[in-house]
Amino acid sequence: MDLGDIRVGTPLLIDGQTFIVTAATHAKQGRGGAVVKTKLKNLQTGASVDRTLKPGDNFDEADVSRTRATFLYQNGQSYAFMDATSFDQFELPTSFIGDATRWLTEGAETTVIMSGEKPVAIELPVKMEFTVTETPPGIKGNTAQGGTKQATIATGTVVTVPLFIKAGDTIRVNTTDGSYVERVKE
Repeated sequence: MDLGDIRVGTPLLIDGQTFIVTAATHAKQGRGGAVVKTKLKNLQTGASVDRTLKPGDNFDEADVSRTRATFLYQNGQSYAFMDATSFDQFELPTSFIGDATRWLTEGAETTVIMSGEKPVAIELPVKMEFTVTETPPGIKGNTAQGGTKQATIATGTVVTVPLFIKAGDTIRVNTTDGSYVERVKE
């Protein structure tokens, strides 16, 4: 596998362990060769590690499969999903879901990463829509830099939004960095 093929969501086999790339930054350093600074999640243990991959490193693409699933509900420290093709229900512990718990709402469509027959992680769509449940009123003032305020969405997550957003609006949010994208027209 080539360094240029490494992107977020790429499964890698490094030293006999299966990892999924959760963040990747390609960098070229002066006279040196290109490197990829990555944040990797170990699919067996759930632990995250930072690793810089160089052209001489030994890594291959891991053998995992992806399937569509719908998030159903939270059950204590686990999250229940339903496979979109077989309609089988399964649960994943919070440790496998990680930061994605901030964006899960009932009925959310996800991609489940499977190692053999075992679900090991989920991927969310890059952009998802949420209803704003609470936000202070927009106050006019020094908005030369573009005024923003905090808004709480249906999952309880706080997102920075423009001043014109009000409670009840539906907004689109980038789930990779938690940034506001746009207000959804109704």
